[in-house]
Amino acid sequence: MSDELRRQARRHLGQHFTRATAWRSPEMLVVVRSEGCYLWDDRGKRYLDGLAGLFCVNMGHGRADIADAAARQLKQLSFATNWSAAHPPSVEAASLIAELAPADLGVVFFVNSGSEATESAIKFAREYHLSQGRPERCKIFSRHMAYHGTTLGALSATGIPQFRSAFLPLLPWFRQVPNTLGWENEGDVPTSALSCVTAIEEAILEEGPETVAMLIAEPVQNVGGVMVPPNGYWQELRRLCDEYGILLCADEVICGFGRLGHWFGSQRNGVVPDIITFAKGVTSAYAPLGGMIVREPLIDALLDSSVGMFTHGVTWGGHPMSTAVAVANITAMRDEHVLDHVLALAPSFRAGLDDLAERHQIVKEVRGDGFFYGVELMAGRDAGRHLSAEEKATLCRDVLPRLLQQSGLMTRADDRGPAMLMLSPPLVADREVIGELLGMVDEVLTGAESWLASWT
Repeated sequence: MSDELRRQARRHLGQHFTRATAWRSPEMLVVVRSEGCYLWDDRGKRYLDGLAGLFCVNMGHGRADIADAAARQLKQLSFATNWSAAHPPSVEAASLIAELAPADLGVVFFVNSGSEATESAIKFAREYHLSQGRPERCKIFSRHMAYHGTTLGALSATGIPQFRSAFLPLLPWFRQVPNTLGWENEGDVPTSALSCVTAIEEAILEEGPETVAMLIAEPVQNVGGVMVPPNGYWQELRRLCDEYGILLCADEVICGFGRLGHWFGSQRNGVVPDIITFAKGVTSAYAPLGGMIVREPLIDALLDSSVGMFTHGVTWGGHPMSTAVAVANITAMRDEHVLDHVLALAPSFRAGLDDLAERHQIVKEVRGDGFFYGVELMAGRDAGRHLSAEEKATLCRDVLPRLLQQSGLMTRADDRGPAMLMLSPPLVADREVIGELLGMVDEVLTGAESWLASWT
């Protein structure tokens, strides 16, 4: 049966971001069961979920309470829209999220995914400025290597060349500006003088401030190397947006709902954005749900204008089952003090990764915060030898996936920027699970070093 299932998958199931070798492999992974921080394949092999699915299974797998919430809602009200109407689970979920969000970010607009959340933010920024008599404010700024989604508008904001190149030309009113990678190398200068800040102001002035609608950025940027911003960086983004009349959007699809030990990464960074986008952890991936949270005065200004509405919507936005799952998930996170758990264990998690970095020459640097880390790899740290393009591609696309599978650690190597090993376990992972994860990473790094030694 397993071989037949794989044959059918190779033929009929479209694989997301999957190279031909993996798509057509007779050994394609088939996952059949999950519980807590672990998954099992159809052959009985157990895997530690070191990526929380895709940065999303925050409360772990197999929660009966969350599944029961979905079942109860489907039996009571299987579908109703939020088009000029409301239903109890969407109102409860929106009210709960608004209560947790910073300051006056009080209006929650539900969609189904992170890409749709980005599309919603782009469209809101454009229509908000139009409603205020500023139709020329149409341009969107994002950062190099940032991932904001794959639908056309979100892809235009996404700054990853290999995701964009097949679909050029993209929408013309997007511009990428530098991210924060390497800010530590600029010496003891004020945050306002860092090139990752000054380059944004220069770009605003070059485009014309009166033409820029929104700046979107992740509190901690994922692609390119889990980039933790310098202290004061987000305050500088807020200052620039306020000075030039631009909306500031925090993409919290990964960082939101506890990944950094806070309900929102914006709270970690001490800044109130105008818009927050979210998805993933809002339901711990038990159901599809995404959305944006908007400051109430901005919504009021749009509704009070001659435009009179936000001209956007999707059929399943705020689906009763998905929003009921969100309420169950967030309530469990709150009642079980999951954020406190992340903050308590994050230092030892980081210390364990730093210890591995010290012991393995293949590790260039560890970056991240909370339960969200990237291990950047190189050929040899003491020798200062970086990976060649061929070494990086082979390591990330062949060697590391094989070593991860052998060790039973389910995560991924990322070669979209520097070579990275990504680590983002469920937020409920305890010290024992974190210790097991670190042991598996140690094993994988040892294997990768052996491969590099044989390669050279």
